[in-house]
Amino acid sequence: MERPVLKIENLYTVYRTDESLVQAVNGASLELYAGETLGLVGETGAGKTTLALSIMGLLPERIGEVVAGAIELDGVEILSATEADMQLLRGSTVSMIFQDPMTALNPTIPVGEQIGEVLRLHQEHLTREGLSQEVDRILELVGIPAGRKGDYPHQFSGGMKQRIVIAIALACQPKLLLADEPTTALDVTIQAQVLDMMQDLKEKLNTSMLLITHDLGIVAQTCDRVAIMYAGEIIELGTAEDIFNNTRRHPYTDGLFGSIPDLTKPARRLSPIDGLMPDPTDLPQGCKFHDRCPYCEEICKTQAPPAVREGTHLVCCHRMAGEEEAL
Repeated sequence: MERPVLKIENLYTVYRTDESLVQAVNGASLELYAGETLGLVGETGAGKTTLALSIMGLLPERIGEVVAGAIELDGVEILSATEADMQLLRGSTVSMIFQDPMTALNPTIPVGEQIGEVLRLHQEHLTREGLSQEVDRILELVGIPAGRKGDYPHQFSGGMKQRIVIAIALACQPKLLLADEPTTALDVTIQAQVLDMMQDLKEKLNTSMLLITHDLGIVAQTCDRVAIMYAGEIIELGTAEDIFNNTRRHPYTDGLFGSIPDLTKPARRLSPIDGLMPDPTDLPQGCKFHDRCPYCEEICKTQAPPAVREGTHLVCCHRMAGEEEAL
């Protein structure tokens, strides 16, 4: 059986402060295979970015900590790896596209040097001339003229800055790309161009991608499988067809779909999910979604829901478990 590029088992990540303990990721498990795109979907505060930072080993020092679970990256257990080991893995095996390209780039260094830094760290055999040629090639690959490698980040538009961030992430052809809402700050036209470019590069390099987003339209367009995250838990997981074409979905997933405008219906208002994401410093017992769920029963308030699997589709919900028992 094919070994996954990324395997996460029962991961718990917290942020410790003097006042509280933030439970950001709570028992998340997932797998990602070569060449596959997995969409990680959820509201702001669901723990999506923390999951990615846990994989990269970039949690804030003295505050963020993985307290339980396992992360295996291309067969290497990374939670026990040293910082020196992680520096070798970042860029060559796993790379991350951060949400805001302006804060991800150094405003005082030309973009060509920022791309070249990654290559110098991981491809020490390159001569100065070879390094320059490789930087030119990578810039052209993402649609930026090589002649602009001496320009600074402020001289580029938002879409071009995002292309440069993608160029840095893909410079050493990593096996896994973590894309943290890479198109949120872009207008729709540039968003489509960036997504198409990422998809083309992924296919050329056979890179696996974990795409973090809250946009189900992007998920439908680009993802092979989808994981729905809520309050730090993976509450639903399956193929894109399982999620989009299935009537047996988690109530939270139904709520996400209900929040999307339907141009075929004459509704005057959207149908948002009532309530707010639970406070991660004081999570409720039982199902974390129970106080917002229209199907909530007493068992939901006290017992964590079981994982109900049907083929490739997994849902964590007492309601689904009840339907299984009835069958």
